[in-house]
Amino acid sequence: MSIADFVLLLIFSLMVGLYITAGISSSKKPHLKNWPIYRYLLWTAGIASAAVSVIGPLAEQSHDNFVMHMIVHLLLGMLAPLLLVLSAPFTLVLRSLDRAKARKAAALLKSTLVRYISHPVTASFLNIGGLWILYTTELFHLMHQHFFIHALVHFHLFLAGYVFTAAMIYVDPVSHRFSYLYRGVVFIFALAGHQILAKYLYGHPPLHFPLQDVQAGAKLMYYGGDAIDLVIIYIFFRQWYQSARPRRQVSVI
Repeated sequence: MSIADFVLLLIFSLMVGLYITAGISSSKKPHLKNWPIYRYLLWTAGIASAAVSVIGPLAEQSHDNFVMHMIVHLLLGMLAPLLLVLSAPFTLVLRSLDRAKARKAAALLKSTLVRYISHPVTASFLNIGGLWILYTTELFHLMHQHFFIHALVHFHLFLAGYVFTAAMIYVDPVSHRFSYLYRGVVFIFALAGHQILAKYLYGHPPLHFPLQDVQAGAKLMYYGGDAIDLVIIYIFFRQWYQSARPRRQVSVI
């Protein structure tokens, strides 16, 4: 294991440990309910999905195998963000802090920058637009030659996926909520952009990768992305249905 892998493993382990500690400590507050067990599991699974994407055999093989690269794309850019969003980390942070610090954290979430980045349209451009730039420019080739670019691309892939997912399905507190219809329309265009890119890759493979390898990866991107998106769609419409129910409001997750 390289030094970089060891450092990443420590960071991921620390993130799991901090989440569990925050959940247990906040559950001891008399005015709060116990933090749900399933949220611990969602957070741990999300961190694990991100970890296997950048540490170990899968991460190594993704440099030379486009199918492995696309598995990393699905795990790091789609599945891990979804699991982490559903674990409601910002809700946990707010309930773990004392009142004064919680107010400061809430003010930060309401800042103009956060509102701009978390806007559904902005989040879609950062996520889907970033993928188009990655696969249709020299950036994809450069990321396999330079460690810093490789790390930066993967960080953007994860962060953009998280922001996009959080902008589509509201689990944590949101300062400026957009209607379900508005988010639904944006989501449709984002899905179309992702699927069109998968078809584009099928016919226009990146250099230095075998055609059959790229086509298999493009199929995985198309159908694997659909599988994860279906989960988001289910949650989205369940939230919409519950928001329309009279009086009783039930959380989706």
